[in-house]
Amino acid sequence: MHIVQLLPELNQGGVERGTVELNRELVKRGHHSTVISAGGRLSSVIQDDGGDHITLNLCSKNPFTFFQRSYLLKQVFKRINPTLLHARSRVPAWLCWQANKSLKLPFITTVHGFNSVNAYSAIMTKGDHVISVSNAIKEYINSNYTHIDRDRCHVIHRGLDKDEFDLNKVDHNWIDQFQKKYSLKSHYIVTSVGRITQLKDYETFIQAIALLQKKIPHIKGLIVGGVNRDKTKYYRKLTSLVASHNLSDRIIFAGSQTNIREIYFLSDLIVSSSKKPESFGRTVVEAMAMDTPAIGTNHGGIAEILPQERLFEPQNINQLSQCINQIYKIPSQHYRDQTLDKFSLDT
Repeated sequence: MHIVQLLPELNQGGVERGTVELNRELVKRGHHSTVISAGGRLSSVIQDDGGDHITLNLCSKNPFTFFQRSYLLKQVFKRINPTLLHARSRVPAWLCWQANKSLKLPFITTVHGFNSVNAYSAIMTKGDHVISVSNAIKEYINSNYTHIDRDRCHVIHRGLDKDEFDLNKVDHNWIDQFQKKYSLKSHYIVTSVGRITQLKDYETFIQAIALLQKKIPHIKGLIVGGVNRDKTKYYRKLTSLVASHNLSDRIIFAGSQTNIREIYFLSDLIVSSSKKPESFGRTVVEAMAMDTPAIGTNHGGIAEILPQERLFEPQNINQLSQCINQIYKIPSQHYRDQTLDKFSLDT
């Protein structure tokens, strides 16, 4: 088969990573794989893994260029003769749907998040089959778009690359330098991974660490995520909150890090405190693959991954602090095998 994946661009994020992983697996299985996007740093990875990348502006939301771009996309389809089209985002899906009107190729969509419910988002339900990345997303689709046949919607959880998140591949020298830089050694490290944004609710995370200072005197909170230009005001709000609780030596903003595997390994606990339901909860799964326990908010995809005792209600500082304290008290457990059984790429 010749399978074409379409997405806005190929830089960073869960959609992009899933596209790269599927491209690699399709090539391994002897299929012809093509990815169409506006480009980005991962486009070379597509080609290195044996697929083809075609650069086309599937990113812009400009309605005045829509028909021109859909026409160009149709010409690409005619030239490369695909067997199946797989759209992973709304703008590419609309362009693909328009380009495919007369071609009538099999059309698949994947819904990666809780998109706003409107006519614009409805395109993601128009695939011949619709993939959702969690049961929570499937229920969201079925409850908001009653026209979709439930048999057309399929849950395929996002997969974990067990070779990437491998305990035997950890860079211990990097960990040693990182721990020295932020004075982490001999501390209980509670970590949250994600961009600095209001949706991640770092206020609740910070205040929970403040509550636990007496119960866990050697606790430190580690926040790993970059700050976009439009989030600098929110970042300053967080640093002011840290200062108001006298936590400057306990809360560390480490910025964006490429060695995420090592971050999980050096952490004693990973926390996902998102206000908005996560479509899946990749950081939770990745952490547990590194034998690091995780806790998260009781909604969305995370509630499908973690047991009830490791969930807390969104923005509930007391529940989050209690969850952290409970994990602190129990002996270390092995999480890797049970995680890979459910969420590996092979699965």
